[in-house]
Amino acid sequence: MSTVSVAANTFGSGGAEPYAEALRRNDAVTLLLRDDEQGAASRSTMDVARWNAGADDADLTLLGSVAGPVLDIGCGPGRMVRAAAELGLEVLGVDVSPTAIAIATEAGLPVLQGSVFDALPGEGAYQTALLVDGNVGIGGDVSALLTRCRSLLTATGEIVVELHPDDDRDNTYTGRLVDARGGESELFPWAEIGLRPMTSLAEQLGFTLLQSWAIDGRTFCRLA
Repeated sequence: MSTVSVAANTFGSGGAEPYAEALRRNDAVTLLLRDDEQGAASRSTMDVARWNAGADDADLTLLGSVAGPVLDIGCGPGRMVRAAAELGLEVLGVDVSPTAIAIATEAGLPVLQGSVFDALPGEGAYQTALLVDGNVGIGGDVSALLTRCRSLLTATGEIVVELHPDDDRDNTYTGRLVDARGGESELFPWAEIGLRPMTSLAEQLGFTLLQSWAIDGRTFCRLA
């Protein structure tokens, strides 16, 4: 009997490709990120409409406090990449989604397709790594992702993380994306983490929590 390697799958890929389809349609759409074990009892809303739009006030506040070069991990169609470039920051976006990268490339944005765990240009030279829009969940292992980010940064570099709005949230699971028409992605590993467990994990990994803040219903922190 064949088995599916969940670890080999990435956010929203496979199956009906609801993430890619939502990006292509470029309309006001949301997707549900569902914990496969918990089903409807545990699900989060993913606002693709916001990802397709321009940077909002929360995004611009974040970018106004960082230094380049910036690496936007899980950049999607390039909202943060565009905004960073317009602020004069040197920036590169990376994403595993061919559709997201195609959209960003067509818009003339500096992006590349691949995983943050692949070899990347400029390793060790980035001043800021962005993990926004829930991308701290990439790979389902927050510790491994933060450790990888450390290797991409300068000695004085920082990671800016968008956290789960529930300060106590600490969940690693196998999920899938579902759209309003019932289209489902393949299963993929994911994680969600709030401020309190992030504070503890950061200390364990040797990071310093420099700042945390909330704006427009979103929660962020800066790690050095």
